[in-house]
Amino acid sequence: MEAKAPRRPRVLRHPAQVVALGFAAAVAVGTALLWLPPARRGEGSATFVEALFTAVSALCVTGHVVVDTREHWSSLGLVVILALAQVGGFGIMTSASLLGVFASRRLGLRSRMLTATESRGFDLGDVRTVLLGVVRVSVVVELVTAVLLTLRLLVGYDRPVASALWEGVFLAVSSFNNAGFALRSGSMTDFVSDPWMCLPVVGASFLGALGFPVLLELRKQFRAPKLWSLHTKLTLATTIPLLVVGTFFLTVNEWRNPATLGHLDWWARPLAGLFQAAATRSSGFNSIDVTQMNGGSWLVMDVLMFIGGGSASTAGGIKVTTFALLAVAVLAEFRGEPTVTLFHRKVADRVVRQALTVALASLGVVVVATTVLVEMTGAPLDQVVFEVVSSFATVGLSSGLLLQLPDTGQVVLALLMFLGRIGPITLGAALALRERTRLYEYPEGRPIIG
Repeated sequence: MEAKAPRRPRVLRHPAQVVALGFAAAVAVGTALLWLPPARRGEGSATFVEALFTAVSALCVTGHVVVDTREHWSSLGLVVILALAQVGGFGIMTSASLLGVFASRRLGLRSRMLTATESRGFDLGDVRTVLLGVVRVSVVVELVTAVLLTLRLLVGYDRPVASALWEGVFLAVSSFNNAGFALRSGSMTDFVSDPWMCLPVVGASFLGALGFPVLLELRKQFRAPKLWSLHTKLTLATTIPLLVVGTFFLTVNEWRNPATLGHLDWWARPLAGLFQAAATRSSGFNSIDVTQMNGGSWLVMDVLMFIGGGSASTAGGIKVTTFALLAVAVLAEFRGEPTVTLFHRKVADRVVRQALTVALASLGVVVVATTVLVEMTGAPLDQVVFEVVSSFATVGLSSGLLLQLPDTGQVVLALLMFLGRIGPITLGAALALRERTRLYEYPEGRPIIG
């Protein structure tokens, strides 16, 4: 008998699998480091759930905490958290961009030419450009933000140089990566009326939520908006109005609430409204007590958090381009138009179906997780929905339910953060890479709709 050839080890051919396994391995390493006794203040080590939840929250740049960050973790623990947030932000920007590279290489010649045309500032074929570009953008934004925050802490709050520098760097990294971790128990509530502290954090979070392809194109063609790609135009045309509308609604709705904006000076209220609206993009900081906000404000924040930020960014959610495509598709259907068009460009039907798939799959995950936590805790539905959406969209804002959850509930939210961080990206890449051509068509059918 002929000897059988030895089996070759199974190779992961799909890049989305590599991204998922890479993040899972990083979570394991982060959990192990935070579980070490030196990572915690005082005697003993953190519990496994505390270490796991914090590692997932940091790596998935969420900002959810089950313990006081500054009081519970030692200097080593804080460094680990900061490193995980930096790795998570860098990893998600590079992996999302590289998945776009792999997807473009699997397209046909005509589709690749169209992709190249729509990505003028982004060389889809040059992986080195992606990696170095992300590093440059991250370093520049974080460095500028750190300098501004450090100077403000030195001049305005008489902080020692080492303390001001450490907090400035920590906030800068956390802001650009939309991680939401802060060195104060109240997050940014101590600075609610200080524009010199709030605006740099808002600016860094906003840039991080735009996405690397948009930032790279703006750097090259900032003064030539007519030359911007469809992706850049769509991201900016959706992100800016959502920020404006969110700021307006939260400011007006909370204007007379004494527990949030009502006790502030009139000029500080719009600043707090802007900060909180920007935080829903994914940064997760808070300058007011979110648990005391009105129900209408929670609902609006649920929507903003679920939408999230730009593709290949440090923000979470289904992404603004997904939301915009679906909104335009609905509008086109109302008008009876045969195709979806954006900025004088026709959008392929397959792209619209991909956006619908990502949105509905994400909504399904949120519904299932909400059902599980409602049955587990018996908490009010609006409170559970807020917690679930915040976790899935990797925002990190809390309705106050998080600290009341048992360990199993916290593990559910940790899993939700992980799915929310890599789910929409890997699902979108998988759909793009599974393009197939059918050699036949079935007869057309028309079920009754509505």
